[in-house]
Amino acid sequence: MKFILGTKDRMTQVFDEKGVCYPVTILRVSPLTVTGIKSSDKDGYDAVQVAGGDQKESRLGKADLGHQGGAKKFVKEFRARATQGEKIEGVEIGSIIDASAFAPGDTVAVSAISKGKGFQGVVKRHGFGGDFASHGRKHSLRAPGSIGGGGRNGGRVIKGMRMAGRMGSDRITVKNLKIVQINKDENIILVKGAIPGRKGTLVEVRAVAAA
Repeated sequence: MKFILGTKDRMTQVFDEKGVCYPVTILRVSPLTVTGIKSSDKDGYDAVQVAGGDQKESRLGKADLGHQGGAKKFVKEFRARATQGEKIEGVEIGSIIDASAFAPGDTVAVSAISKGKGFQGVVKRHGFGGDFASHGRKHSLRAPGSIGGGGRNGGRVIKGMRMAGRMGSDRITVKNLKIVQINKDENIILVKGAIPGRKGTLVEVRAVAAA
């Protein structure tokens, strides 16, 4: 069970020893301190609780501050996935987890909150093509069209209808990404491909079995 927390920096490109170019996302990871271990016997599930980075005091409750001994850090839990045979071994409260937990070539799954885009219409949110811009067309080029069908639908709007609404700010998980390079001195991990979120977004990285 390998995992780490970091913040998204930016995208760039790197070359390997054969001259092959890879698009990568730079993740700045901070050393994590294990603050708790959950067990299925006592808590109903197996997980490791870690704290790291810097967090605003206004975003932490008194219970969080007391649990951390007054430290202002973000706290996350990583559950052991029994379906993949993960077990919590070799981890104790107070131990440190850093970039050295991973190695180039590891396959990881990355989770983060995607960029928020506010209230958007159906063309941007769902990829609708819009209507024809022929003669007489004025203000309905990007309209969604009919939403309440008659007949068997009873004239109502059925559940799941694709309509305008808030877009983004969703938790997105991208699987089967490869770690290209690791800089342990600067706590930097280069992950091949794009990762959800804006610059500075908190990112969860955990190892998975190769597909």
